[in-house]
Amino acid sequence: MTPDLNLNQLRTFVAAADHLSFVGAADVVHRSQAAVSMQIMKLEETVGQALFARHTRRIGLTAAGERLLPYARQMLALEAQALAALRTQEVVGRVVLGAPDDYVASLLPPVLERFARLFANVEIELVCLQSTLLKPMLQKGQIDLAFVTRADGLEGSLIRREAMVWVGSQRHAVWKKSPLPVALFDQGCVARAHTLAALEQCGRPYGATYSSPSLLGIVAMVDAGLAVAALAECSIPAHLVRLGEAEGLPPVEPLDVVLIRGRNSNSPAVECLAGEIMAALRPLRAAA
Repeated sequence: MTPDLNLNQLRTFVAAADHLSFVGAADVVHRSQAAVSMQIMKLEETVGQALFARHTRRIGLTAAGERLLPYARQMLALEAQALAALRTQEVVGRVVLGAPDDYVASLLPPVLERFARLFANVEIELVCLQSTLLKPMLQKGQIDLAFVTRADGLEGSLIRREAMVWVGSQRHAVWKKSPLPVALFDQGCVARAHTLAALEQCGRPYGATYSSPSLLGIVAMVDAGLAVAALAECSIPAHLVRLGEAEGLPPVEPLDVVLIRGRNSNSPAVECLAGEIMAALRPLRAAA
């Protein structure tokens, strides 16, 4: 008899894969660490293979776990879509969604458009702030969902991994200058930290003379030929030139984009919007 896959166990499995930690998974699925371990063991018994390699202080996916992960994500996304479709007519309420402006402009519009069609009786309030500035609002319960870059204190369900790409102006070859003029997001931003770490590691002289809290400000500086910048790939305007090692620019660590639920934010409206975001923006083979 073919064994059945349990969606709750798969949800716990995905959370553990995202965090490479049973402790982290416990926070996401709101269960004890012992309950998480038990669910993983039951899932491993069902599939007849070990899904995680247990180490002293961490866990890692086995080959079987790597194979199962994209299918588990797809099954959970389909579950969210099915529930959302059934709730379309009955869900009412208000959801406060927080996200940085680059994600709002590049990733969320089609999701919000579809959600508005399906859930006409749900009001969405959008708060556009840098990821780290949304952290205290989450802690105070001022926002229901945060679609943000993973950082200290900002752990959640992994949605996607965004490459960071260097960009410059088509009209100004400013990447040839030394020291290299660089436009950065404000202090505390993960993208800024990743950019500076890459520059320090490669040893190229640079000047961090331009900064902005918003994507619009960074793009304006680059477009004017005042600097180059490293941006999340999803948010790169088509008119900017993509740069790389050929221009002497180092690879930059990608950004993990996560979805976090606020304290006591478990209304049907919140759950439906979270489901739509996960279903639309999680690629089938999202990295763990």
